[in-house]
Amino acid sequence: MGIINSEIKPFNATAYRNGEFVEISDKDVKGKWAVFFFYPADFTFVCPTELGDVADKYDELQKLGVEVFSVSTDTHFTHKAWHDSSATIGKINYYMVGDQTGTITNNFGVMREGQGLADRATFLVDPDGIIQAMEITAEGIGRDADDLLRKVKAAQYVRNHPGEVCPAKWKEGEETLSPSLDLVGKI
Repeated sequence: MGIINSEIKPFNATAYRNGEFVEISDKDVKGKWAVFFFYPADFTFVCPTELGDVADKYDELQKLGVEVFSVSTDTHFTHKAWHDSSATIGKINYYMVGDQTGTITNNFGVMREGQGLADRATFLVDPDGIIQAMEITAEGIGRDADDLLRKVKAAQYVRNHPGEVCPAKWKEGEETLSPSLDLVGKI
């Protein structure tokens, strides 16, 4: 999958957010950091635990200049009904994107062939619209918003500090590396 370092493709969709239906497009993503958080379906089992976990970190993501777009192939009407009927989903303040045509899901290459459902996938997009990180898990494996937050901070650090990279398990404030010939074979 050659999607890392590629630019997101054009899209238009309707999302549910803060009690309203809103129109969004790829143009709304440019100029800010964005997380596209794909999940198979509303009213399921692992999905609400993940969406609730991201909702718990949303304020922190917002402070980092990150907007979140959860995406499934359900409609924006279904998103509203789920938001209104579930305490976990009811705490979501980010965009819940209806992708019933599958355009966005196919653009990111995470449509389950023959099923019309998105894989459980996360993409981190930089302000230039370039995909910097991705994670895809099997149906029964939920994602962790703390690790997503760590990846956002690492991507932002690398963007703001050319010539430095973040090693495994890097956390904000820890040492980074400056790749050079002197480091070859010494790590």
